[in-house]
Amino acid sequence: MAPARRGPDSVTAGRAHDRYLVLPRAEAGMTVGLFGGSFNPPHPGHLLVAEIALKRLGLDQVWWMVTPGNPLKSRAELLPLAERIALSEELARDPRIKVTAFEERLNTSYTARTLAHVVQKNSKVRFVWIMGADSLKTFHRWQKWRDIAATVPIAVIDRPGATLSFLSSPAARALSFARIDENAARSLPYRMAPAWTFIHGPRSSLSSTVLRNRGKTAKEVGNPLTVAPPRLLKD
Repeated sequence: MAPARRGPDSVTAGRAHDRYLVLPRAEAGMTVGLFGGSFNPPHPGHLLVAEIALKRLGLDQVWWMVTPGNPLKSRAELLPLAERIALSEELARDPRIKVTAFEERLNTSYTARTLAHVVQKNSKVRFVWIMGADSLKTFHRWQKWRDIAATVPIAVIDRPGATLSFLSSPAARALSFARIDENAARSLPYRMAPAWTFIHGPRSSLSSTVLRNRGKTAKEVGNPLTVAPPRLLKD
C-alpha cells in the first residue's frame, strides 16, 4: 500500500489553498498523466483509472486535476472546489498522484487551453491525457478536440458500458489512424501526437452522478470513504 501523505486539512475552509492553484512540480524527462475532471464527488472508480494509468503507461506521476467545472455539465449540484480537492486528497493517497486545481487560477474549464499552458510551461516533460472511455464517447463535443488530440498522446481507460460503442464514437473513428495497440501502452508517452490507445482492465461501476443522487447532504454525497471501493491494482 502506498504511504499516506497530504490530507484534507491542507485545504482551507471555503476556498482552495494557494498551493493547489499552481502547477505541480515535474522534473525534466518525467512522464506525467493528466487526469482532469470535476470529481463531483471523487470516488474509487476515479482512483482505479489513475492507478491503471500509472501501471500500464509506466508514468512517474498523475496530476489529478480538479476542474472549476465541466462546460458540458450543469453546475447546479457542483460541490465547492475546496471540498472536492479535500475529498480527492483523502482518496488519492499514492504520493505519485498530485491533486491540483491550477485551472482555477488559469481561469479556464477548457482542456485545449489547459494543455497548451501545461506543455508550454513544461517543455521537457512528456505528458499523456488520461480519460475514461465514457468521455471518449462525447470527446467530439469538446471545444477544439482535434487540437487536444494533436497536442499530447491520449490514454483511454475502459469503463463499464458498451466498449464497442465507445470505440465507434465519432472521435474514435476520426482518430483511428493514430491508435496504437494497448500492448505498446508504455511507449505512448514517448510518441508524437496524435497517438492514443484504449486500455482494458478492472472496471468500476461507480458514478459521481449516482452518488450525488443517493446522497442526502453534500458531506454524505462527497465522502468517498462511505463507498465500498473496487478491487484496486496492486503495485
